[in-house]
Amino acid sequence: MNDTYHILTIAGSLRENSSTAHVLRATENLGEGILHFTRYRGLASLPAFDDNDEIPAAVADFKQQVQAADAVLICTPEYAFGVPGALKNALDWTISSGEFVNKPVGLITASTRGESGHASLLLTLSAISAIVPEGASLLVPFIRSKIDADGNIVDWETRRGLSTVIENLVRALRE
Repeated sequence: MNDTYHILTIAGSLRENSSTAHVLRATENLGEGILHFTRYRGLASLPAFDDNDEIPAAVADFKQQVQAADAVLICTPEYAFGVPGALKNALDWTISSGEFVNKPVGLITASTRGESGHASLLLTLSAISAIVPEGASLLVPFIRSKIDADGNIVDWETRRGLSTVIENLVRALRE
């Protein structure tokens, strides 16, 4: 049995100091010792999805990072009741190549509301045959009220929810 798992984390917001980046940092701290996290930082460099035969280098790198990971953890805001365009574009690049097929994926939507974006992303993940284990999905509404000025999660329920996502993602990896 593997004692350490490699988790690729993806922030749906392109801003390094976004709420979703803060949530990912907090979540990464929860998995210390059993999980090795690598943050994917190339969403902004991915060209718009094009289904021709030529794969741009940035896309090939993204696909390789997804494929090499034991699981993926996405934390995203909701934009205009949907998935941020850069994140959706990245996922679209994997539709025909299958990097997410049977890949365990944890999903955290941290936004003002988030219900529509969360539901939309769960649907996209099912379309690319990713596995979102039971309990590895979390909606965190009004995220800015749950983070202090330094980016720390100050809401106990949110911290507990993040722990639950990590626990269920690890459980799926061990099965």
